Amino acid sequence: MGIGEILSLACAVCWAIGVVLFKHSGESLSANSLNLFKNCVATLLIIPTALFFEGFTIPELSSKEWLVVIISGYFGIAIADSWYFQALRNIGAGRTAIVASLYSPFVILLSILYLNESLALWQWLGFILVISGILLVVYQRHYQEVDKTHLYRGVAYAAASVFLTAMGVVMVKPVIDTGQHGFFWIVMLRLIAGIIGMFIYMAVRRQIKAAINEFKTGRHNWGYLILASLFATYLAMLLWLGGFKYTEASIASVLNETANIFIVLLAWLFLKESLNRRKLAGMLLAFVGVVIFIGGI
Repeated sequence: MGIGEILSLACAVCWAIGVVLFKHSGESLSANSLNLFKNCVATLLIIPTALFFEGFTIPELSSKEWLVVIISGYFGIAIADSWYFQALRNIGAGRTAIVASLYSPFVILLSILYLNESLALWQWLGFILVISGILLVVYQRHYQEVDKTHLYRGVAYAAASVFLTAMGVVMVKPVIDTGQHGFFWIVMLRLIAGIIGMFIYMAVRRQIKAAINEFKTGRHNWGYLILASLFATYLAMLLWLGGFKYTEASIASVLNETANIFIVLLAWLFLKESLNRRKLAGMLLAFVGVVIFIGGI
């Protein structure tokens, strides 16, 4: 196993640790407040990273590129991550992770529409396996663990979150691929756009005061929250970049998807979420589907 494969697996582990820490520590904060906090911590870490590696010169983006970065940051970070946290609250880390297996299929399906990429016939088999795995995991005959309303709402939030995340990545890819703009600068600008978008969204809904009160009066485990932000938003991104740099993209993508397996296992170990044969089978189906899907790229 080469350095690229090791970094890709490390990325998956960091993301899984961050998600479980968010689930463990974030119950006292609303999804919007948690997302805002996470993005602020990540931005404070990204700024010195971008300045150190890529200098102090702001990328010269065209008007269209600025618009793409802003829209990508708003939908891919401000809205998508808030909905991901809503899914965590409704269906738990394990089920959310399995639904998140839709990320790679969504990315490639959107790439067909937006970037004119093609999809092989047998990749549709992978997509069907992913959907089957998700249905197997979330199906409950009597809804003992999660009531029907929360289950459907959580799955909808998770799927919509992953779709918006994929949309944000596909939108900004041409800007990054030009090679004329620093990657860390683009990431930083997206994060800032996401933070500003969160403030605007919360201001329109008159949630700013409530969020301030949450941070002031709530009993939060700040250590866990900061650690979660460090693992899921900062370290995972750096390791993801390293993985794609030192190995083939298809291999890195498959190894990144193992995060869903780590999340299910960590949620079972530390959050006491159930881990039965049906969930294991669904997890395996979804992962095999992702491997087949990405294998045709």
